[in-house]
Amino acid sequence: MATQVKTDTSEQKTIHYLRGTPILGNLPEYSRDRLTLLKRIAAAGDVYGMHFGPFPAVMFNKPEHIHSILVEHAYDFDKGDAIHNIFRPVVGDGIFTSEGDFHRRQRKLMAPSFQPRHIASYATIMGDYSEQIQQTWQDGAIVDIDQQMTNLTMSIIGKALFDADVFAETDELGKAMSVLFAHVAQRLSMLLPPPYSWPLPGNIRTRKAMQILRNSVQRFIDERRNSTTERNDFLSILLQARDEDGNPMSDDQLMAECLTLFGAGHETTATALTWTWYLLCQHPEIYQKVLQEVDTVLQGRTPTYDDLTKLPYCLQVFKETLRLYPPAYATSRRALRDVQIDGYHVSKNQVALIAPYTLHRRPEYFPDPEKFDPERFTPAREKQLPRNAFVPFGAGPRICIGLYFSMMEGHLLLATLAQRAKFSLVPGQTITPDPLHHLTLRPAGGIRVAVTRR
Repeated sequence: MATQVKTDTSEQKTIHYLRGTPILGNLPEYSRDRLTLLKRIAAAGDVYGMHFGPFPAVMFNKPEHIHSILVEHAYDFDKGDAIHNIFRPVVGDGIFTSEGDFHRRQRKLMAPSFQPRHIASYATIMGDYSEQIQQTWQDGAIVDIDQQMTNLTMSIIGKALFDADVFAETDELGKAMSVLFAHVAQRLSMLLPPPYSWPLPGNIRTRKAMQILRNSVQRFIDERRNSTTERNDFLSILLQARDEDGNPMSDDQLMAECLTLFGAGHETTATALTWTWYLLCQHPEIYQKVLQEVDTVLQGRTPTYDDLTKLPYCLQVFKETLRLYPPAYATSRRALRDVQIDGYHVSKNQVALIAPYTLHRRPEYFPDPEKFDPERFTPAREKQLPRNAFVPFGAGPRICIGLYFSMMEGHLLLATLAQRAKFSLVPGQTITPDPLHHLTLRPAGGIRVAVTRR
């Protein structure tokens, strides 16, 4: 059953809404089983709505809708109060939460350091840290591959961002970052989350975690400012960046951007790689093709940036994982003014939802959508996809600034680790995505695998 909201003119299309409870709407289901709710909305129609309490939100689930919202009407929407009110008090107003001219200024300052020609210089770091972590795995050991990938990607972003070896600090920093992400995820599930300033146990715990992160980042910043050594890390570039008037970033802005990059720079890739190993363990014939490719191309050496074009199947596997388990599984935009999207009227302040998790499961673009099939991403078949049918990093002027970094990292780490060890799932686990307690689409309780040295 569905309620209907009629628009003002007969030419406009009608938006239907899922029926929910009188006061909370669809919020209970959103807070209980988010992915099932998103799939239920997508099954109901290409454009279909739900209610967060009294507040309506409409999910748009076709590639042309994604293009219209994120590209053509990019500046007719912003991130909305939920993102602003939850993220900004904790990490500051970084590139993820900033809006308008301020965001465009920050993006322009930061974009050069995230271009492929600059990102290529970090391939050696990625390979070196991958080799370090795999040496800690004994033959026959049982490890949580989610935790291992998080430690690895956190170490890599620590080196790339700060030129600092945070490998020994990943436990403390990782726990602090987990507290932060859990805080944000919890509040995104609430209709009216309590202010961050209130002395509640969760807020106090988050403030302590943030202090650990801020102290670490500030130490890196202070060391860099007091050093005359020329570095090639992101922090050096941010410190040297100047806007059109010749002004550097403020201290608060520098801290906000460092915290944003440090958090986002490891979480998404770690999540994607965790699911990659999980899927490979479940599909031995695909796993074997990965092993054959890396053994043939690399012959035991650590891959370099130049090797990536010779490892196309590894990239296909990583992309197919991003299709099935996009770390940023859903996002939202708030209309700043009345907007027409494919004949549907989106009123000022109304929220538009975009869910890569459901978009990537449209059978007309991805036949047998639940099947893990890296052949979907051969160059020829990928070219046949409609624009914005595959959007794990978003689209338009706010596409993830770390896109190239993350894709290169996932590709390189998969190849490096695959030739050193093979994983098999420990029996008896129930492995499901848990978007309720994590900011990205991480597995509930991790994934335990047995290591076989190669």
